[in-house]
Amino acid sequence: MAIRSEGSRRAVLEATMKLLEESGPTGLTVQKLSIERIAREAGVSKTTIYRWWSSKVAVVIDTFLDNHVARTPVRQDVPAIDALREHMASLAEVYAGNEGRLVAQLIGECQQDEAAMAEFKKHFWIPRAQVVTSLVERAIGEGSMRKDLDAQVVTEMLYAPVYFRLLFQSGPLDAKATDAIMQTALEGLAAG
Repeated sequence: MAIRSEGSRRAVLEATMKLLEESGPTGLTVQKLSIERIAREAGVSKTTIYRWWSSKVAVVIDTFLDNHVARTPVRQDVPAIDALREHMASLAEVYAGNEGRLVAQLIGECQQDEAAMAEFKKHFWIPRAQVVTSLVERAIGEGSMRKDLDAQVVTEMLYAPVYFRLLFQSGPLDAKATDAIMQTALEGLAAG
């Protein structure tokens, strides 16, 4: 297996984000992006990119994840319910910008490509959902939520409105909106 040059890896990720950001909402999309264009912008060969990533979607997912996890933290140093509120607010705020446009395009691209969907789930959705499910389990253990709840179902229930608003542009994506969603959910999930 080839060892990645960190400099080349960073160049590929930065070039990908630059290409997707420069174009704005009406320009270059994930669908129109090509490995050739990324390679040219990064100053590396297509072979170098394919040695490390299986597809254009894999490159875009890594590009997205490079910043996403840091910008949507799941804190362990506060009560779980507070950490959950903060995470959901940060997720909505990030999705209100260019990263939201990017993840919406990724989800769209994955609908017609099983390999891309598997890549998206493996590298993005499953790890993030597991972290939040653990946080929900902690909230249940702390008594902030009923003990009879399925933590994975709660995670999906909390994420669903954010993704619905992202994909259908049906309402605001901000801290106030997610707090209202959380409050509504928690009124039905609260302990005792």
